[in-house]
Amino acid sequence: MAKLIKLFHTSTRYYSGVSGNIKARKYVLTKYFNGEPKKSDFKIVEEELPELKDGEILTEAEYLSVDPYMRAYMIGYKLPTDMIGGQVAKIIESRNEKFPVGKYVVGQFGWRTHTVCNPHKPLNQVFMPTLLLNLGSHPVSLGLGILGMPGNTSYFGLKEICKPKSGETIVITGAAGAVGSHVGQIGKILGCRVIGFAGTDEKCEYLTKELGFDHAFNYKTTNIRDALKEGAPKRVDCYFDNVGGEISSTIMNYMNHYGRVAVCGSISSYNDSILPKVSILQPAIVFKELKVEGFLVNRWINRWEEGINANLNWLDEGKLKYQEKIYHGFDNMVDALIGILKGENTGKAVVKVK
Repeated sequence: MAKLIKLFHTSTRYYSGVSGNIKARKYVLTKYFNGEPKKSDFKIVEEELPELKDGEILTEAEYLSVDPYMRAYMIGYKLPTDMIGGQVAKIIESRNEKFPVGKYVVGQFGWRTHTVCNPHKPLNQVFMPTLLLNLGSHPVSLGLGILGMPGNTSYFGLKEICKPKSGETIVITGAAGAVGSHVGQIGKILGCRVIGFAGTDEKCEYLTKELGFDHAFNYKTTNIRDALKEGAPKRVDCYFDNVGGEISSTIMNYMNHYGRVAVCGSISSYNDSILPKVSILQPAIVFKELKVEGFLVNRWINRWEEGINANLNWLDEGKLKYQEKIYHGFDNMVDALIGILKGENTGKAVVKVK
C-alpha cells in the first residue's frame, strides 16, 4: 500500500488535469497574400480540443514568433490552412512523464493559443516539440530568438557555409534583424571585420555602438558601392544575404576571389507580386570563383542543441546582446507580421499572447 501511495504521488508531478474542455483560438489563412499581408487574408476560429491520450500534452502559448519566411512559405499550402509559426508554450496538462506540467516547450504549433500534441510525433513538420532548455535568468521568449531557430540559423549558416577565418571581412544585409544582428556578433567573436546594412540610421547606430559592428550603413540613403569601399577596403570574403535584390548583386561583385555567400532569405521581394530584375550575377560568381549556397536551418536538426548551447554560453559570457520587439495580444498577430516586413523590428519580433 505504501508503494502504491508513493507511486501515485510521483505520477501527480507529471499528470495534471485541467477542468473543463479547452477551446483553442487559431488563425486560418483563407486568401493568398497579394502584396502586403492583410487582416482580411485570415480568420480567427475556435477549435475544441480533445481529451488527452497517453503520451500527449496540452500547451498554452505564451510567445508566438513572427518571421519573414512566413510571408514566402504560405503560397505552398492549399487554402484554407492553419497559419504556420513557432511558439514558446507552457505545459498545462500532461500524460507524458518526460513533459511535466509547468515546463516550457518550443514547437512549430502555428498561430494558435492552445495545442494538444504527442511530442514524439511531428505535426506535419520537420521540428519536433522540444523542452525549452534551462535559460537561467534569461526570458523564455529567447527560445524563439537567439536561443532558438534564428540563433541556430545564424550559428550554422555562418560557421558551416561561410566558414569565416579570423581577419576576414563579413558583410551582412538585413543586419539589424533577428538573424543579421546575431551573425555579426558571431563574426566579431570569430575575429572578423563586420559590416552591416540596415534600413534606418538608428539601427546602424545600434549595430556599431551596441553590437560592435565595425561599420553599418543605411542602405536607403547610402551609395552601396561607396559604402563597401569605406567599410571593406580589402573587399569582402563572406556575405550573409538576408535580403536579395540589387544590393546583393553589388556586394557579390565586390567580393574577393573564393568568397563565400550564405543565402538565408530575400525579404526585399517578399511583398512583390512581380519579382524585381537585378544585375546579372554569373560573371562575378565565375570570375571570382565564388561559393554561393542557399540553406534551411533544418539541415542541422541533428545538431540543434549544439547551436543553442554555444549561443547560450556566449550570452552568459556577455559576448552576445539582443533586442526584442514585443507586440502584445493574440489579436495583433497580423499587425506584427506586417510590421516586421516593413522593418519595424530591431532584433527578434515576438507576440506576447496575454
